[in-house]
Amino acid sequence: MDIIEQLLILQDRDQKIIRMEEELSRVEPEKAALMTRSETAQQALTDARKQAQHLESQRKDLELEVESKQKQIEKYASQQLETRKNEEYQALAKEIETCKGDILLLEDKELNLMEQAELQQGEVALAAQAAQEASARTQTLIAELEERASRHLRDLDGLKIDRAQLSEKVEPGLLDRYERLLKKKRGKVVVGVNRGVCGGCHMSLPTQSQVACKAQKEVVQCPNCGRILHYTRDMELNL
Repeated sequence: MDIIEQLLILQDRDQKIIRMEEELSRVEPEKAALMTRSETAQQALTDARKQAQHLESQRKDLELEVESKQKQIEKYASQQLETRKNEEYQALAKEIETCKGDILLLEDKELNLMEQAELQQGEVALAAQAAQEASARTQTLIAELEERASRHLRDLDGLKIDRAQLSEKVEPGLLDRYERLLKKKRGKVVVGVNRGVCGGCHMSLPTQSQVACKAQKEVVQCPNCGRILHYTRDMELNL
């Protein structure tokens, strides 16, 4: 097999391995992002419930205040029955009227809180539905991600085995040169020539390099970027 052809096949496997590893590297961040969205929806539900509890607590406090005022009214009314002084009687009557006025204000506040609580229960219901849907969707998508990652790992193992077998067929010195380029460039390091331009760095190639590449008697590297050049009949040279 031609040495350039060997390198092209090896490069094909390496590019697939690189893409596979990049996809695998995105799995955990994608899972984390999904979990964050689900947790955000759950936190919104928690906040909505806390607000509902807060409103209910405020309503109960007002209810206790009303009860306290009613007891005060009963106390003042009892004291009215016991007193024989008109001034004391009138003062107690005034206190009773004040308490009644306070109760009316407290009941208005309580009614307002009840209306807010009813609206908040609607918010809780919506937040609960959103949290449930987010959780279900997160579980589904994470399961899909894990299944995809499992497939990629199996494919990656096969590619690495294939790659190891292919690399054994490449002359060690050339393999070392190729792998150093691959580590440095990450992208394709065996590139074609078209119209006298390197397919990697897209810089014009000297005529000597083009001629040597077309002759296919030696491994030619781009003098600009160092990539290994290859030529096929469908490519055009700028000679």
